[in-house]
Amino acid sequence: MDKYGLILEGGGMRGIYTAGVLDFFIENNIEINSCYGVSAGTVNACNYISKQKGRTYQLDTDYLDNRDYASVYNLITTGNYFGTEMCYHKVPLELNPFDFETYNKYDGVFYAVVTNCETGKPEYIKINDMKKDIDVIRASCSLPLMAQMVNLGGKLYLDGGVSDSIPVRQSVKDGNNKNVVILTRDIEYRKKANEMLPIIKLKYKKYPNLIKAIEQRHIVYNRTLEYIENQRKVGNIYVIRPEKPVKIGRLEKSKEKLDELYNIGIEDAKRSFEGLKEFLAI
Repeated sequence: MDKYGLILEGGGMRGIYTAGVLDFFIENNIEINSCYGVSAGTVNACNYISKQKGRTYQLDTDYLDNRDYASVYNLITTGNYFGTEMCYHKVPLELNPFDFETYNKYDGVFYAVVTNCETGKPEYIKINDMKKDIDVIRASCSLPLMAQMVNLGGKLYLDGGVSDSIPVRQSVKDGNNKNVVILTRDIEYRKKANEMLPIIKLKYKKYPNLIKAIEQRHIVYNRTLEYIENQRKVGNIYVIRPEKPVKIGRLEKSKEKLDELYNIGIEDAKRSFEGLKEFLAI
């Protein structure tokens, strides 16, 4: 019997594309019981599992001008571009409440990918209790140079995309022989070496394995794209991705551009619907 995984790439504000795709999934009751989220993909996974259509879009657009949510001021004063208190506490508990009750009813598993700063290796942490595990989500979203390392159980972590941007191999390892992969780049995209490497080497000089992971990230990423394409051709992977190059940045502030990409995600999901249903045998 086939087992299905859902793989959600990150990409900062490009994740609003995934939000559009998943909102279509929610609307059409497409449920996959094994989710893997990386960076912005973890936020998308949370709201997909809690079935809160539109919430990720709201999070990405409602606070664009709020300094406490995301700003260079935050980065300078706290070391975190995205404000920890507002993003991970005030918003989900007060401003745009997360549906913890529905999340807890999820008949499946959700893993957030984080990067261990000492080893430079990815870790896949199961999110059982969203309130208790919120710092795991924060760690998965903590970009190098843009966020402080997050302490989880005495170990330091950063963004999962550093070490495993598209964790489809882990899903297969966990027994999911069929996987739906949502990417935030077009089919021609290939990652290049990190241009900030000299600064990264200086800032993280005490973490040589982390530096090595960042140095090799583009190689690992591009090899994963090759793996995905090969597995797509034999029918083991179903891919949804933008048809054209995405022109917005990781920290995009233009609501017009974000709206456009969100709607592209919805339209791409609509076009993929029949093929997806056949793939999922529903």
